[in-house]
Amino acid sequence: MHKALETRLEINLKALKHNFKVIKSHLKAETKIMGVVKAFAYGSDSVIIGKALQDLGVKYLAVAYIEEGVRLRKAGVKCPILIFYPQLEELSQLLEFELTPSVYSFHFLKSLHQNLKQQGIKDFPIHLKINTGMNRLGFDEHQFQDVKTCLSDRETLKLKGIFSHLSAAGMPEEKKFTLSQIKRFKTAVKVFEAYAHEDLITHLCNSSGILNYAEAEMGMVRAGIALYGYGNHPAEHKMLKPIASLKAPIAQLRWIEKGDSVGYDRKFKAQNKRQIATLPLGYADGISRMYGNGNGIVKLHGNTAPIVGNVCMDTLMVDVTDIDCKEGDEVLIFGEGHTALDFDINQLSIPYELITRISQRVSRIIIDN
Repeated sequence: MHKALETRLEINLKALKHNFKVIKSHLKAETKIMGVVKAFAYGSDSVIIGKALQDLGVKYLAVAYIEEGVRLRKAGVKCPILIFYPQLEELSQLLEFELTPSVYSFHFLKSLHQNLKQQGIKDFPIHLKINTGMNRLGFDEHQFQDVKTCLSDRETLKLKGIFSHLSAAGMPEEKKFTLSQIKRFKTAVKVFEAYAHEDLITHLCNSSGILNYAEAEMGMVRAGIALYGYGNHPAEHKMLKPIASLKAPIAQLRWIEKGDSVGYDRKFKAQNKRQIATLPLGYADGISRMYGNGNGIVKLHGNTAPIVGNVCMDTLMVDVTDIDCKEGDEVLIFGEGHTALDFDINQLSIPYELITRISQRVSRIIIDN
């Protein structure tokens, strides 16, 4: 194993391509794919991943906020970009950078329509969000008539897409509920398809939907966590490869004696002589304090080692007593060969949270071979 020069997140584009192929293998040839690159592409790098996905053939990208879409446009991304949570105050940027808003509330729809009409803007593209049971965002059935009234002004608003979100597609025990969501969505599509200017893009499936519900495929799917190498149950995980590997060097090694403690608040006290490795990585880098005291497991020279004591802001300590190692050796926190699930040994959270928390101060290194 080579010497690690710094703490870094390696982004493997070959693994991304593998995951993309897995997703495509579950779809009809004509089905479009939207690549979700919100939250810095799930903690990696949205520009790098966005461009790579565009090259692989995604027809859309999706982000949470307008600022994320602007960053992609400034970096040269050309394909349509859907904004999940737009704000009316940022309408000028939606227009300038040709970003497509998700419209999920009547207040936003009405305000957007009035604002565009006042400016004389025509054929403004939108995707309509339908609530089919997740009860987070989207129009409910009793609001459909008011929505149709706004959409009747076909000069101003251009209905390009309709979508919803499956809330439990990765849970086999919730199949009945998921099927009810699919049915409700298809009913909503029939209500609104007459208001589309051209072929309407419909999308319902998230990653688990793609892998488990062919009947929900529609015209486009939204690939998120699966692109980054994780699913929502073991069968999904096995198909995929994590694209991001978090690595750090051993900054210092020391032996401590029985009764000695490690870290703040003396949470770890040695029962016998132990060797402790300190890594330059802490909660400011995204490794939560909850992973201290044995809740996080790292990998070193093929062996696993637990985090001991409390995670510090910039450092954490691991017990390497039984591992032949030296200062400067590379430690894998999570990634290829030791996933976020392996790191989070007690399943205190989910892979989404762990991988999206990695701080931007951690260097990103691209692996493409």
